Formats: sequence, C-alpha cells, structure tokens
Amino acid sequence: MDTQLFLGFTVVSFALAMTPGADWAYAIAAGLGRHRISSVVAGLCTGYVFHTLLIVAGMAALIASLPQLLGWLTLIGAGYLLWLGISTARSWRDAGFKAEPETMAAATLAHRGTATGTSGTEANGEILLLVATPTPVETTPQRFFGASYLRGLGTSGTNPKALLLYLALIPQFLSTDSALPIPVQTAVLGTSHMLLSAVIYTGVALGARVLLRSRPAGARLVTLASGVIMIILGLLLLAEQLPLITRTARMLFTIL
Repeated sequence: MDTQLFLGFTVVSFALAMTPGADWAYAIAAGLGRHRISSVVAGLCTGYVFHTLLIVAGMAALIASLPQLLGWLTLIGAGYLLWLGISTARSWRDAGFKAEPETMAAATLAHRGTATGTSGTEANGEILLLVATPTPVETTPQRFFGASYLRGLGTSGTNPKALLLYLALIPQFLSTDSALPIPVQTAVLGTSHMLLSAVIYTGVALGARVLLRSRPAGARLVTLASGVIMIILGLLLLAEQLPLITRTARMLFTIL
C-alpha cells in the first residue's frame, strides 16, 4: 500500500491513541489494581479488532446508516461505561500497592538461663526483645484472566464512538491504486492502530503502576478520578441519546 498514506495514518493514529479517554481511564485503573496489565490491554485491543472486522465486512456503514440501531448501541456502551466507572470509583480504597500487616520478628539477647520472658521484660536473667519489622508486599495481579480481558474488551468494543471514528478515519487512507485490495488495506490500517494502541496503553498502565507504587494516596486519588471520568463519559453518551430515551418512554407509556 501507499507508504505516504500509511505514515500519515500512523501519525493520526498515534495522536488519537495518546488522547485520554475511556480506554486510558481503564488502563490507569487497571494498572493501579490487581489486574494483569497484559490481559487488560489485550481486551482493549480486541475491541479495535472487532471494529476493524465490522468495517471490512461492510457492517460499520450499515450500522451508521441506521440511527435507531446506532442509538441503542450508544446506550449499551453508555451503560457499560457507567457500570465500569462506578465499579472503579468504589474500589479506590484498594488501589495501589499495600503492605501486609506487620509481622513480629523476635530477636533474643541471652545472658544466661532459659528464655521464658515476654516482650520488653527480663525473665531468668534473659532479655527478650520483640522487634516489629514491616514487610511490605506488592499487590500483584491476582484476578483471573477472563475478567480483566472481558472488561477491556467491553470498554472499547461497546464504544460506538470508536466504531464511528474507524469508519470516518480509515477510508481517508485507502488507495484504489494500491496492489492490495481495499479490505486488506483496511485490515492493515486497523491492525497497525491496534498494535500502536497496545504499546501506548501498556505504557500508561505501567507508568501509573510505577509512578504511584509508593504513593498509596496518589493511587487512590487517580483510581477515583479514572472512575469519575468513565462515569462522566457514560453520562455524556446518555445525554446524546435523550431524544431516543424520551421517544421510547412515551411509546411504552402509550402501550401500557
């Protein structure tokens, strides 16, 4: 395919992937939680694969031409974002890397006799000191792969804005003069955006984990903010579909 078109798409794709949104918010929240970052990023990128396949199959244009269907898909995406945002915001207290409760390590200074003493006392001539030694343990990702992956998939896969963005963006970088068929060019561009997004989202999640590793207060604040961002985005999507919600409510009221 045309090299200039591909490079142009890469620049635009990079700019879009670097723009904070729902995917960023979830990647950051996952980085601060107990999720496997690789699973979360794989789920997010699988959503882009889904959008690419829809465009290749011609389904994206069909969906875009049906306002009612697109509206209901938007409502589904908004509902999912609201649920994910609320779940993330509610988990803010558990964000970051926490230390296990302090473990007590005994250090004995024996002078004579048999140890029968208690902490901070002298018994039978022996002083027994109990020293509290903190043993911080990183909260490593322990959640099972399926949940992390599916949440990532749901975040990007149910986002109709991402589908419309693909539909509006990719055709601008297709060439009828290329030796590759249009569907193949579409798949190449979609795959390149997916790979670029995978690198960026991994960096975002790891960056959040590393930078806030020793800052539990900051980790909790960022997690709460990520949840709030997803809630706001979900509410904005709902607001866009208020006419559809109103019409549906009136229809149901008439039927009942």
